Amino acid sequence: MSNSNNTTYIVDLRSDTVTKPTKAMKHAMVNSALGDDVYGEDPTVNALESKVATLLGKQAALFVPSGTMANLIAVMVHCNKRGSEAFAGHLSHIYKYEQGGASHLGGVLLSTLQNKPDGTFEISELKRRLRGSDLHEPISSMIAIENTHNVCGGKVLPQEWVDELGDFCTDHGLALHMDGARLLDAAAYSECPAARLVRPCHSISICFSKGLSAPVGSALAGSYHFIEQARRVRKMLGGGMRQAGVLAAAAVVALDEVAPQLHYSHKRARVLATTIQGLFLPTFSVDVAGLHTNIVLVRLAARSPLSADIVLQRLAQVCLAETQGDCKTPNDEGVIVKAVCFDSKTIRFTLHHDINDEDLWLTIMKIIYVFKELDAANPFKANDKE
Repeated sequence: MSNSNNTTYIVDLRSDTVTKPTKAMKHAMVNSALGDDVYGEDPTVNALESKVATLLGKQAALFVPSGTMANLIAVMVHCNKRGSEAFAGHLSHIYKYEQGGASHLGGVLLSTLQNKPDGTFEISELKRRLRGSDLHEPISSMIAIENTHNVCGGKVLPQEWVDELGDFCTDHGLALHMDGARLLDAAAYSECPAARLVRPCHSISICFSKGLSAPVGSALAGSYHFIEQARRVRKMLGGGMRQAGVLAAAAVVALDEVAPQLHYSHKRARVLATTIQGLFLPTFSVDVAGLHTNIVLVRLAARSPLSADIVLQRLAQVCLAETQGDCKTPNDEGVIVKAVCFDSKTIRFTLHHDINDEDLWLTIMKIIYVFKELDAANPFKANDKE
C-alpha cells in the first residue's frame, strides 16, 4: 500500500501481481550465488528448478521470465508440428489474455471448449471434437486447463474431473498442460499437495509474481525430455537469461515463506465477499458459496443502469462526506480502492499478500459507502431483480 498524496490512501486490489518483494526476498537477491544460466551454471536457478520439480512431483523444471512464456513454451513443445491443434477453455488465460501467441509464434490452432462456471468443460465435447484421422484436418495434440481459474473467480478445479481428463488424454495420446499460475492457491484451498493436484498433467506452469510476491518469474515443470525441449524453445523466444539467480532467489523465498500464508488472503477474500453480499443491495451480488480462493467477483444486476466502469471510477474518488465518517485512515486520509472489470457487469477484487487487516477494513468501509450510494442513486424496478 502507498499514499498517492497527502490526502488519500490507496488499496490496490486490481491483481495479486501488484505485490512488492519482501525484505527477505531483497536480502536473498542481493546475496544470491550467481552463474550463467544459459550454460546451466547458475546455482540459485538450479536450486529453484530442483525445488519446483520436487514440489510438483515431476522430473525437472525450467525458470522462465513470465507465465505467458511458460504456457507458450508448453504449447510449442507439445504441438511441435505446425498446424497442430490445442484445446483450451473459452475463458482460459491462454485463450483470452496471451495475444494468440500459440498461433502467432507457434503455428498452433487454438480451439476452445465451453467453460462451465467451475472452470471445467465437458470431456464428452472434447471427445466429439478430436481430430487427426482425416488428412483434411489438423491433428489434435494437447489440452490446456487452468487451476485456479481466474475468470471463473479463482475456482479450484474438481480433482475428480482433472483425474478423469488425465485418463482421457492418456487413452487418446494427448498432452495435458496445466496453467497453474495460481496453483499454490488451489493447493492451499484444497489442503492437498500440489504434486497430487498435477499428477495427471504432462506439464505445469506456476507463477512466482502472482500472489507469491516475487518481482519476476515463472517456472515450467515436466519430464526430463519435455524440459530439454522447453529449454531450447525458451532460448528461441528470447527467454534465456544469464545471471538469473538474482531473480530466482526471490522465487525461492516466495515458495518457502509466502506460499504457506496464501490462506490468509483467502480468508480476507471471504470476509469481503460475505460483507458485500450481506448488504442485500439489489444492484450488487457475490456468490459467496462459490468463493474458493483470493478472487472476489462482484456482479451488477443486469438491468441496473450502472456499469462496472462507473463503479470503479467512483471507488477511485474521495468525497468530503466519506472522510467525515469511518471511511478514512487513522491519519484522516481518504481511501481509494482499485479493482478491475471483467466485463460491463463484473468487478474483480483480488486479495494478496500485501493486504493486511487494516487495508481490508478500509476497503470494506469504502465499498459499503460507495455501493450504498450508487444503489440508492440508480434504482431499478423490483420486478426487474434477478
